[in-house]
Amino acid sequence: GKEVVIANAIIAILTIGGQQLFSFFTFSCPCHVGQNLIYGLAFLGVPALILLVVGYALNNQTWRLVTGKSSPFQDETTPNRLLQCKLICFVLCSITGRALVAPVTWLAVTLINGSYYVCAMSEYVSVHYYGANPNVTDSERQRILAEFPCSQLVPPELTRARDEVILLLRYQSQVAGWLLIAVVVITVFLSYCLASCFSPLSFLHFRYWSSYVHNEQELFDEATDQHSRLYAMQHVRKFFGFVPGSENVKEIRIPSLREWQAISGLAFLKRVDEEHYDYSLLHDWALKETVNGKYLKTDEDP
Repeated sequence: GKEVVIANAIIAILTIGGQQLFSFFTFSCPCHVGQNLIYGLAFLGVPALILLVVGYALNNQTWRLVTGKSSPFQDETTPNRLLQCKLICFVLCSITGRALVAPVTWLAVTLINGSYYVCAMSEYVSVHYYGANPNVTDSERQRILAEFPCSQLVPPELTRARDEVILLLRYQSQVAGWLLIAVVVITVFLSYCLASCFSPLSFLHFRYWSSYVHNEQELFDEATDQHSRLYAMQHVRKFFGFVPGSENVKEIRIPSLREWQAISGLAFLKRVDEEHYDYSLLHDWALKETVNGKYLKTDEDP
């Protein structure tokens, strides 16, 4: 849908901007044998991994998939195991596709930029640079190559060799970046094509279904907010003797110390019976306690 495309575009743009700022303020190649590879790959892969985890965490479908799996009613509601496995696989693919937007964008932009790849792979370039002593050892040669990402460390006679090595590594990095973009675009296109081919719905029927699901979710969220507010209002009324926003409040209830202690503190979701829960300490108190206590007339002096 359009909303998904717009959301993915915003995520990609934010990722590109974050990558540029991240590279400008934090990246500085150590230019040392054995450290360049670790440093470059860390900057290339770790942010992508973090973005992937964040993408999973911010997707509501992830929590819809993993929440309530230990419920005793799960077997009754989903008796068809094969259908359940297919549905889980489909949802996982959908979640993964959304979660991969940011990390793939990060990898593609960093590869096209080339700085991280140049730092990571400079010491492994197989090139006979100009002006080098033919009798130089392999370890010394590797040390010199490791210093190429830092121009201030390269002797003047090796400037031309450094430029060649940097151009070669940037070429490799940018080709890899564009190949990654091409593979992702083709994979996404083929995935949508296959999904459409195996869909039991026609094109217009599918659009109607998408619209229905979207509208149902919006209405459900509105009803959830209103229902929970009205339900909580009953418990607040019982504790304080009035509801916030009420006009002409003639009396208020003064909770006792024991009641304040009963609704304070930390609590988990409490199961009352096979089908109902207490959502909070105030909820638990309101269902158990009878309405009594001290009341104060609002039109009287305290």
